[in-house]
Amino acid sequence: MTQQHYDVAVVGAGIAGLLAAQLLTQQGLSVKCFEARDRVGGRALTVDDAGLAIDLGATWFWRNEPLIASLLDQLALESFPQADDGDAMFEPQDLLPHRLGGNPLGSASLRFGAGAQSFPEALAEVLPEGVVTLSDSVRSIDYRGEKVMVDAASGTVTAEHVVLALPPALVVSTIDFSPSLPDDVQQAAAMTPVWMGEMVKAIAVYDEPFWRAENLAGSAISYRGPFGEFHDHSGADARSGGAIFGFAPAVRLENLNDDEIGRVFVEQLVRVFGSHAASPRTVHVINWAKEKFTTPEIPPNRNSRGGFGHAALQVPIGGRIHWASTEIDSAFGGHVEGAIRAAIQAAEHVQVALAAADAAR
Repeated sequence: MTQQHYDVAVVGAGIAGLLAAQLLTQQGLSVKCFEARDRVGGRALTVDDAGLAIDLGATWFWRNEPLIASLLDQLALESFPQADDGDAMFEPQDLLPHRLGGNPLGSASLRFGAGAQSFPEALAEVLPEGVVTLSDSVRSIDYRGEKVMVDAASGTVTAEHVVLALPPALVVSTIDFSPSLPDDVQQAAAMTPVWMGEMVKAIAVYDEPFWRAENLAGSAISYRGPFGEFHDHSGADARSGGAIFGFAPAVRLENLNDDEIGRVFVEQLVRVFGSHAASPRTVHVINWAKEKFTTPEIPPNRNSRGGFGHAALQVPIGGRIHWASTEIDSAFGGHVEGAIRAAIQAAEHVQVALAAADAAR
């Protein structure tokens, strides 16, 4: 049986993988994009709560990030400013929470009008039919021969090039490579933190943003925890309800299930924002440390890990395997803009390599 051959195989249908696939198909290249989940988006995950878009992963972007602004315009996607007006709350380790004068957490960020997942979904919609396959995890990559062999749940294909649009630490813990990756690449990938990979995010949804009546921003800093940071997560139109989300290191909550985490979250909201916070209409929780298609079973060692944008991950492996995730970008790593920049870089590397191969024939 003849194996299907592509110019490029992309591993991962998050923002970086989908954009890389789009850029490459626009150049007339044949592309197959493998996604282990049953949805596109990766760490951009949005759920609907009675008309309110709840972002369980990526949430913001900023005005100094030109690439995402341009892409949203191209895809006709709306955005709105993050609600930052009012005073923040502060919860010391051993004292009662108190109000701050102003909001030190305000950063003039922007939100996706229909939720962050609407962005990768729009990228997927403009791809040719059949480019993306869901529930199709890649198990091994063999780059010993003239063609790269990619073995996935749906079968084995060959490709001229492969784009790895997953967190590097996840790649080296879940995909077998033949030959093994170079030592410096393996080490750099294994020590690169996974953005969101060690965090729990919880969102409490209310019928209205009650804190605004008291000129509070819905923001808070807590030294007591377990959640250390809170933000208003209401939509552009408060008629859909109000919401507050919080971040907590997953290690603080590792022995709790999602329901228990939700109860702890609401208890802390009551401490910080008062009794009005006691009865949310819904609570959403996601523990990204337990998301197997995001975070490796053994995450990067906190004591030895590096940062984003490691030099060893900027160079194609064997000239044919290219990295593309937000962790690759040194300027905007951990941002959606970083995922976009990494996708553009990978697509450019592929095009340069293919052009050089054509010229050598």
